[in-house]
Amino acid sequence: MPAYNSSRTLELTVRHIPKGVAEEIILGDDGSTDGTAELAERLGLSVIRHERNRGYGANQKSLFDEALKRGADIVVLLHPDYQYDPEAIRPLIEPILKGEADVVLGSRMWGNAPREGGMPTWKIMANKFLTFVENLAFRKRLSEYHTGLRAYSARFLRAAPYHLNADGFVFDTQILVQAVALGFRIAEIPVRCRYFPEASSVGLWEGTKYGLGTLREVLRYLLHKAGILKSKLLISPPRCPCEEQQR
Repeated sequence: MPAYNSSRTLELTVRHIPKGVAEEIILGDDGSTDGTAELAERLGLSVIRHERNRGYGANQKSLFDEALKRGADIVVLLHPDYQYDPEAIRPLIEPILKGEADVVLGSRMWGNAPREGGMPTWKIMANKFLTFVENLAFRKRLSEYHTGLRAYSARFLRAAPYHLNADGFVFDTQILVQAVALGFRIAEIPVRCRYFPEASSVGLWEGTKYGLGTLREVLRYLLHKAGILKSKLLISPPRCPCEEQQR
């Protein structure tokens, strides 16, 4: 759970995580000033602290590193703002458990779900446009690439050079581009979302930067695939033999 000043919604989110679905819940506190880390500890969560705010992507890097170090087979990304339904975790991990996918996205964009959940119109339109471009580039038919509810197999995370990714919001796009470039399977399930005052949300300016960053990453992928400009972000790093023995 990547968190920044999430004390108002953290407990509500944790209380709705189905019992037995997670062996451990790790919260990454990215320099919060509202007592998020202390609340997480009282709720029994494992906490990783950043002394200063390093960014959403940097928070995920720390969380993935810690989850892999602790031997996780599947890592679920869930925002602590209760915007996504924690009950969706079970169906989210099912395709990975069945060996059908390596990455599973909880899509908010099925049917009329985004409007029913209160997603702003500009976000709906931007999401659909970016997803259309990504589907063309990646030759896929997903309904959304921009969700904050995801499941990753440990196998994929070990292969993806996610440490090279940005520390900001575009990290989410980069790690999916890595999944496509490295040939991992991506699936999706429909999920409910809810927009309300306490839920964290990317504003118009940050959203614009994210959208432009996403288009840049699509271009990077196309140039890499065409052999015009190879990118280290899209090449799996060599694995240490000692790591294979540990596995």
